[in-house]
Amino acid sequence: MRDFLPADKARRERVLAVIRERYRAHGFDEIETPVMEEYSRLHAGIGGDNEKLAYNVLKRGLDADAIVRAADSPADLTDLGLRYDLTVPLARFYATHRGELPTVFRSIQIAPVWRAERPQKGRYRQFMQCDIDIMGDATARAEAELIVASLDTLDALGLEGASVRINDRRVLDWMLEHFGFELTERPGVLITLDKLDKVGPSGVVAELRERGATAPAVDALEGFLTRPMTLEYVPYGERQLRKLLPEGVPGNVVEHLVGIGDAVRAARGTDEIPLTFDPFLVRGMGYYTGTIFELAHPSVDYSLGGGGRYDGMIGRFLGQDVPAVGFSIGFERIVDLISDAQDAASDALVVVHDANVPLGELLAAKAYFVSQGRRARLETRTKNLKALLERAAGQGYTSFAVLSAGLDPSELEVKTLA
Repeated sequence: MRDFLPADKARRERVLAVIRERYRAHGFDEIETPVMEEYSRLHAGIGGDNEKLAYNVLKRGLDADAIVRAADSPADLTDLGLRYDLTVPLARFYATHRGELPTVFRSIQIAPVWRAERPQKGRYRQFMQCDIDIMGDATARAEAELIVASLDTLDALGLEGASVRINDRRVLDWMLEHFGFELTERPGVLITLDKLDKVGPSGVVAELRERGATAPAVDALEGFLTRPMTLEYVPYGERQLRKLLPEGVPGNVVEHLVGIGDAVRAARGTDEIPLTFDPFLVRGMGYYTGTIFELAHPSVDYSLGGGGRYDGMIGRFLGQDVPAVGFSIGFERIVDLISDAQDAASDALVVVHDANVPLGELLAAKAYFVSQGRRARLETRTKNLKALLERAAGQGYTSFAVLSAGLDPSELEVKTLA
C-alpha cells in the first residue's frame, strides 16, 4: 500500500479522467459498490486464487474466548471482507438492482481493491482496477464493444499500437477432451499450458509428463504443438481460424470468435485490426465460460489488462443465468507508462509575493487569477527564487507572476516556467 506525492497523484487523476471520458463516450455508465462484501460471496468458489488473498473482517462483538474457540474455523470469525476484485461485487450489484437497470447494462467500475500479496515490483496490496462490463448480451457485439472501447482508451492515453489476444475457454475445454485428458486433470493441464509462452512446447510437454498426465493425451498435445502453426487475425474468416485448431471444433464457438473479429474490424474501419487469435491463451480465473482476451502493448512484455465472458456468475446471486462479459485494464501498469505527468489543458500559476504584501491583497490576487480559469498558488518569495520555481514546475505549474505590495493583479506580468 502506497502514498502518492502530488505530482504522482496528479498523473493518476489525469489518466483516470481520460479512462472515464472514453468509456462514457462508448455508452458505459459508472457505478459504485461498497469496499466490503459478505464473506460468503467473496468465498463462494468463483474468485479463484484471489479468494486465498482476501482480507477478512472480524465479526463485531467477538471476545477473546470466542476467538480462541473459533481458531480452527476462520469462517466463524468473519462475516465481511475487503473486495479482491470488482467482478464479484458487480455480480451482486446486478442481482440486487436488476429491475432498475436496462436490459443490456454497460457498467464502469473504477475503484481500489485489496489482496494480501507479497509486495514486490508491480504487485501491491492495494491497487486500482478499471473495469467495464456488459450484462444481458450473449452476442459477439458485447465482446466487440469492450475491445473497441479499451483500444480507443489506450489510444487516447498515447499508448497507440496495443493489440488483443483472444481465445475461448470452450475451445480449450474441447481441445483437452479431444486430446484425451481426463476431466479431473484438466485444471492442472491448463495451468501448465498457461506457461507456453515462457517455457515453449517442450517445457509444457516435459512438465505434463513429470506430473503424470495421461500419456497418450500428452503425445497428442505434443504433436499438435509442434506442427507448423502461426497466429492469425480473427476477421480473416472461419476457414483460417479452423486451420489453427484440431478438426471437429464446435462451429458455434468459431462463429462467435469470427463475429467478434468482423465487428471490431468494422468499428476500427480497417482490415489491419489489432486482434490475434491464440488457441492456447488460458487466463487463470475459473469463472470464465467463453471468450477470454488479454491486452498487449509492444513497449512491454507483460499484459496490460484482460477479461472474458462469465455467463454463470450472476446466476449464483440471482438464481437465473445472465450473460455477462468484462474487460479490465491494468491501471497501475498503464499509469507507469504515461510519461507526461502534467495536464496539458490546465493553466497552473504560482504567485510569488514579497513577505510584506498584506493578506487581503494576497487573497484578492489569487481570487483574480482563479476567476480567469487558472489554478493559482501563493508562495512567499525566497532568496533562491530559481529553486522555488523549479520545484513548482516539477509539481505541474506552468507559469508564475511576482506580486509586490500595492500592485493590481491585472498589471502583473505572467511568465512561462521553463
